[in-house]
Amino acid sequence: MGKILIVDDARLMRNIIKNNLPDNGPLEIIEAQNGEEAVAMYKDHSPDLVTMDITMENINGLDAAKEILAYDQDAKIIMVTAIGQEKILMECVNIGVSDYIVKPFSKERISSSISKALQKA
Repeated sequence: MGKILIVDDARLMRNIIKNNLPDNGPLEIIEAQNGEEAVAMYKDHSPDLVTMDITMENINGLDAAKEILAYDQDAKIIMVTAIGQEKILMECVNIGVSDYIVKPFSKERISSSISKALQKA
């Protein structure tokens, strides 16, 4: 069983991600609404994978990803972002995130990205 932490300030987006998870076995889902919660939940639950929105209040997704990767350099993080944030996406790649998905995304895109990341876990 894989454990996934879904981080997004919008409940609707968290639900969309949950509803588009790959069908390759049971997954335990943990949710956070902002970067601060994400870092704390990562440390408490040690998920196999994190999907992380970039634009959030409190601690944004990029800073939260940096904190998680500083805590666990092997963390698997997929950034989920809106179109038009290419500069931020390049920074995400440079800090070591596993992948990124641009909204709006297809079920195939998110399912494929999550499956690949979980296989590496």
